[in-house]
Amino acid sequence: MLRKNNSCKFILHIWRAVNARFAVAWQTISVFFTAIWYKWSIRRYDFLSRRPHRSFRRTRRRDYTRSLKLPGYIAFTRQVNHMLRTHWRIFAPMIVIYATIMAFAGAITSQEVYNSVGKLISDSMNNLFDGGINSLAQAGLTVLASFSINSSLPADQRLLMVLCLMMVWLTTVWLLREIKMNRRPRLRDGLYNASAPMMSTALVLLVLLVQLLPVGIAALLYAGLSSADLLSTGFARMLFSVFAVMIAALALYWISSTVIALVVVTLPGMYPMRAVKAAGDLVIGRRLRIMYRLAWGALCVLLTWLVIMVSIVMLDHWLSSMWSWLKNVPIVPYVGVIVVAWSVVWYAAYVYLLYRKVVDDDAKPA
Repeated sequence: MLRKNNSCKFILHIWRAVNARFAVAWQTISVFFTAIWYKWSIRRYDFLSRRPHRSFRRTRRRDYTRSLKLPGYIAFTRQVNHMLRTHWRIFAPMIVIYATIMAFAGAITSQEVYNSVGKLISDSMNNLFDGGINSLAQAGLTVLASFSINSSLPADQRLLMVLCLMMVWLTTVWLLREIKMNRRPRLRDGLYNASAPMMSTALVLLVLLVQLLPVGIAALLYAGLSSADLLSTGFARMLFSVFAVMIAALALYWISSTVIALVVVTLPGMYPMRAVKAAGDLVIGRRLRIMYRLAWGALCVLLTWLVIMVSIVMLDHWLSSMWSWLKNVPIVPYVGVIVVAWSVVWYAAYVYLLYRKVVDDDAKPA
């Protein structure tokens, strides 16, 4: 009987110990998940307080309109050109330095590609009204393809090219920030100090690539449907065109704030996701106007690039027809890398000055 009582007491002691440990574990787990829910609720409330839109509800215009005083498209473009022209002693050497680095990195298109472009342009000009327009369009597409990073480069060289273009962007933004603060920056200071937010900028670029994923998926879908001959009818092409336009509009809507975040993230002590959040707060209520401005800047860069490169290709083709030894001189590829560096500098200045205009507008978030 005594042994039975002792065993019951032992079992009861074990049961109480297990219950105590279970209560402690349950309390710890409940506190952990309660803290997560509390933080998520605070973030949700903070997000909704900064955004006028609600799911499946109509947002009235009075609830999301927000002022944004900007000069006209042409006037603002002239301001950007004036800024770069005034401080050309800083930006011109920087373009030459980074173009030289890209040339040594092997990021130049072969001279044979440009020779074929020159021949296409020459043939299209001679037969402009006899099918030459197709050749001219083909030449333009070839020039546009040479604008991108050469896919035949090894992975390490392509990585070096991306880092170089990021440095062009960061250096331009750093120099412009110093100029707007009424200081006299030197190019050496920009080259040494602008690379501090490199990792943060890379993470924002990763967010930008994620936002562009729908466009890549649409391109893959188009390639698959074309190979299966499912887009042979006009109705199918029309449906896919509507789908592609919707995907492109969605991607542009997303990246309009992320492009501004590429400038915000260069601020001292700024974290990547905090920069994306701040950029989203800046563009809310005026996203379309900012998106139109960004698209206008990209169009200006594209047209300028086409005019310069097509003119250089035609000039090189004409000179090579008179002096055959010029065919082996890579004039156009080296001019191309200079134009690439100039394009990044100009667009970075355009986006930065647009960002300053948005920040200077003291309108409260919608």
